Amino acid sequence: MYLKKISLFNFKNFEEANFEFEHKINCFVGKNGIGKTNVLDAIYHLAFGKSYFNTLAVQNIKHGQDFFVIDGEFTKQERPESIVCSLKKGQKKVLKRNGKLYEKFSDHLGFIPLVIISPTDADLIREGSEIRRKFIDSVISQLDNSYLHHLINYQKVVAQRNALLKYFALNRVFDGVTLEIYDEQLADLGTILFEKRQAFLEEFIPIFDRYYKLISNSAENVHLQYESQLKETSLKQLLKDHINKDKTLQYTSVGIHKDDLAFLIDGHPIKKFGSQGQQKSYLIALKLAQFEFVKKQSGEKPILLFDDIFDKLDESRVSQIISMVNNDEFGQLFISDTHSDRTETIVKQTHQSYKIFNL
Repeated sequence: MYLKKISLFNFKNFEEANFEFEHKINCFVGKNGIGKTNVLDAIYHLAFGKSYFNTLAVQNIKHGQDFFVIDGEFTKQERPESIVCSLKKGQKKVLKRNGKLYEKFSDHLGFIPLVIISPTDADLIREGSEIRRKFIDSVISQLDNSYLHHLINYQKVVAQRNALLKYFALNRVFDGVTLEIYDEQLADLGTILFEKRQAFLEEFIPIFDRYYKLISNSAENVHLQYESQLKETSLKQLLKDHINKDKTLQYTSVGIHKDDLAFLIDGHPIKKFGSQGQQKSYLIALKLAQFEFVKKQSGEKPILLFDDIFDKLDESRVSQIISMVNNDEFGQLFISDTHSDRTETIVKQTHQSYKIFNL
């Protein structure tokens, strides 16, 4: 799998831009704000049908324009594949493969395996549990469409149950029979999702541990730990035990929507006890483990996007990362950096074909 070329029209700061890529390493260099990350985000769009950085799709349209178009040409298993993602103000986003419109974007998920490593990943450490759950869900969903279907249904049932709890409180009534219907649905769906998350992390965590040791030369002892209420008690029992609390709070306080990942260094939260370099190494190891997991499950080498990852890393950790990607385990690589000399020095070490775009 590799991206041959991409065309951008009215996408973010680009009015019109065309890029033809090397099959191995491609680098975008230039000052901050010039659009390096925007090119990577355009590539991400073609894989996921959405931005990695902007939750509001309309914000990806160039200021003063009414639409954007991203047109990419890939080679997948030696076959040409055309992917086009476009949006016009006031209309739904459109995603097409070889000219055929996708009815559901979820049908496209996983067709172009891709992993991005970006400074915004620091939110995985800094922010609350929701963003870490989204990380788990995004990795599994790329490879298991039924997981995404169950997750969407679970979230709908939670919303319905919460609305019912608010209705009870507002009207000072209680209907245990109706509530039990929602509880049974949540228990069934939640158990399936919990078991899939647990199976995923049992395989994923050892891969992560190995990558962190490689990046840091085993300088620190880190751990990634799955935390779920369902490890101790079934969801059906949890819902029953917390019914009085849920009635008071007017929302569902237990379930797999409360799962989390604990990021630890020497047994302590890396958020409090890890340096910037250690935190960045942790996140890179997390994403490289995602890369290997997706590659193993899909049978294809994902496209790998490195957005400004060399900042705040010492030379030895940068060298370790480059040595890891300098083998046949990795496929096409896209790098953004503010220092053109640093970028060229780094990519030359790989002895791979490369192309540098000065923006």
